[in-house]
Amino acid sequence: MNTMSRTETLHPHGTKVPLADRRGASENVAARSAAALDAQAMTQMAHWTSGVSPISLALAWTDWVLHLASSPGSQARLARRAVEQGMRWTQDCSQAAQAAPATLPALVPQPSSPPQPDAATANPFDEMLDDDSRFSAPEWHNWPWRALATANIVNEKWWQEASGLRGMQDHSRHQMHFYGRQLLDLASPSNWLWSNPQALQAAWRSGGQTLVRGMGMALDEWRQQKGLPALRPNGAGLGVGRGLAMTEGEVVLRNGLIELIQYRPSTPQVQAEPVLIVPSCIMKYYVLDLSPHNSMVRWLVAQGHTVHIVSWRNPDENDALLGLDDYVRDGVLAALDFIHSRDHEPVHLVGYCLGGTFAAIAAAALAGGDAVLSAQAAEGAQSPLASLSLLAAEVDFTEPGDMGVLIDEAQVRLLEGMMASKGFLTGKQMAASFQFLNSRDLVWSNQTRRWLLGEQDLPSDLMLWNADVTRLPAVMHSQYLRRCYLNNELAEGRYLYEGRPISLRDIRIPVLAVGTVKDHVARWRSVYKVHRLVSGEVSFVLTNGGHNAGIVSEPGRPRRHYHWLHSPAHQTWRTPDEWLAQAPRFEGSWWPAWSQWLGEQGSGRKVAARAPVHDPALGAAPGQYVRVCYGD
Repeated sequence: MNTMSRTETLHPHGTKVPLADRRGASENVAARSAAALDAQAMTQMAHWTSGVSPISLALAWTDWVLHLASSPGSQARLARRAVEQGMRWTQDCSQAAQAAPATLPALVPQPSSPPQPDAATANPFDEMLDDDSRFSAPEWHNWPWRALATANIVNEKWWQEASGLRGMQDHSRHQMHFYGRQLLDLASPSNWLWSNPQALQAAWRSGGQTLVRGMGMALDEWRQQKGLPALRPNGAGLGVGRGLAMTEGEVVLRNGLIELIQYRPSTPQVQAEPVLIVPSCIMKYYVLDLSPHNSMVRWLVAQGHTVHIVSWRNPDENDALLGLDDYVRDGVLAALDFIHSRDHEPVHLVGYCLGGTFAAIAAAALAGGDAVLSAQAAEGAQSPLASLSLLAAEVDFTEPGDMGVLIDEAQVRLLEGMMASKGFLTGKQMAASFQFLNSRDLVWSNQTRRWLLGEQDLPSDLMLWNADVTRLPAVMHSQYLRRCYLNNELAEGRYLYEGRPISLRDIRIPVLAVGTVKDHVARWRSVYKVHRLVSGEVSFVLTNGGHNAGIVSEPGRPRRHYHWLHSPAHQTWRTPDEWLAQAPRFEGSWWPAWSQWLGEQGSGRKVAARAPVHDPALGAAPGQYVRVCYGD
């Protein structure tokens, strides 16, 4: 007689297994199989779309089309604007054609200077051309090139208005404007030989040699993309340890994630409080130690600071499961623990870009008691930190600027599918994302200069560093996008470090935050939000330049300026525009003012210079991790 109940089945080894458990196990297997199939589909989709989610684009397009279809008033307004701008453009083209010399060759533009009307009769189309770096050359003011350039500018202005329909989601509005601008940038007459008067004139004068050189450069770029050596090496001779990352120092700590470099002092005495710099793991650390003349760490050492910097290891497929907690614990806190335990002094913590986000998490965890350094626990010290400096670093991600275009649920899911097959995001994929955000300057203008004008880029330290790309582990990258950009957990007090919630409100040490005017990665108004998130005093600096050039802004560089204004802990809220109106402007680099600020946040004591000890097992700066490169 069968005594087995209808809710049980027999395990292959003879034990009875409830049918519910069996169904659950079967459903788990089916769910895992479905997830694996979905990941493969996402990987293939990413391959064919260059990492851009068609789902995200379709949602934005649908949002725009439906709002346009249901808004007859907006349709009429946009149509009227198109007619008005078209009539003005036609009138300008007619005037330019009448003023053109009768002997003007069809394809070879003649050099000339643009007209200089008085202020009362200034032509707005002249201002459009002068304000656009693509068309600012005098040749673009002549017929017929003027018509092509102004048409591109007018279309962009019209699309800026048309892409922001009332009622659309902010993300959809941003996407439609951004992708439309990308298409117009692609169609710019400056990108094509027969519509670029500068390229035609250069080719005519050189007997076609500029085009020959341009074809050679294009071929070299294609070969490098395929992992082949360039046919025309630039002969720069620059590299890590060869003109770059040359400041003398020693690796004083190495673990599975970082090397900690301490730089050799150049003054007999130093500030008592050492400095720890945490760069972004998206980039190699030596962006802050480029050539000797523009190295931030070399300059800080010369001002009498004991400087340390974190060099992140370039991850491989075995590091796929590294997460944000690992980067904060084994990166920032491990370096802090080493320095604080050795020197027994509070540390000036400095974070750049994503390294600044890591530094803010570490500072909040230390302030809230969720992380305790070994020396801090032994001595009962209140805080191991003297100050926190955040350089072009976000802690509130609600206004990420153009970065937000590439970050939504559909886009992140596509990226996760891309990373699932390898365990990381390749350096080239990361670099392509940043180029895509500013393709006008980083892609099209560069290609025009090289391919059409035959102008070889002069090798520079920043260009070579920018090409030295790094990978990002799959889990850490996914957590960063979801927990920071999508959910904004850090700013809203919902971020969990080691399973415990932390809050930036616990940070009471002095904070200095630096934003840059032309930053496409961390908009300065987004960086500014640190004012309402921490409890301590905040000094905010706004410097001209972009995400890299605004930070690497050494004294003596021409056309440098910055705004600086201090906000005490009890300061009432000022909007970014109010802050900018009140902040005084200073000429030159912001580095000297920062060095003075670091000294004011410390004890003011000077101690004998701390020379790093050479350990043969660890080696000297720049270390081993920075030299790890991959071909992907």
